[in-house]
Amino acid sequence: MGLLWLGLPGCHTKKEAVNASKTGQEETVTTKSKNKTVEDFDQFYNRFHADSTFQMSRLRFPIEGASVDVDGTEKWTKQNWLIMKTKIYDIDTTQYKVTYHKTPTEFTQHVWLPDTGFSSQIRFELVGKKWYLVYCLDENL
Repeated sequence: MGLLWLGLPGCHTKKEAVNASKTGQEETVTTKSKNKTVEDFDQFYNRFHADSTFQMSRLRFPIEGASVDVDGTEKWTKQNWLIMKTKIYDIDTTQYKVTYHKTPTEFTQHVWLPDTGFSSQIRFELVGKKWYLVYCLDENL
């Protein structure tokens, strides 16, 4: 089971890619908000999709949601998580339907193929001063 749209060419790599990360310190762009320095979402989102080690550091298992297909439902774990490579802005909208919504503390994205049973919903939330992926529902029925 896995994220179908994330399995498209250039969208996803296998688990071994987790160790093929970029080196260096975590870099973030910050903004001042109520005397708190918070991570810039766009900076986070770009790095999340480019750096597999960074991505794994921004997942807190168990993640809400699951991978659902005709064989059943599987909760996300470190062992079955598939590294996300394709940003919502890069999805082929001639084939897939795409929606996303951003607030100061949450980013949601939804990708689906009409009349196919395929849908992927993901939510990122600001936790403290950093962004995390907190929900992923992948349906391929």
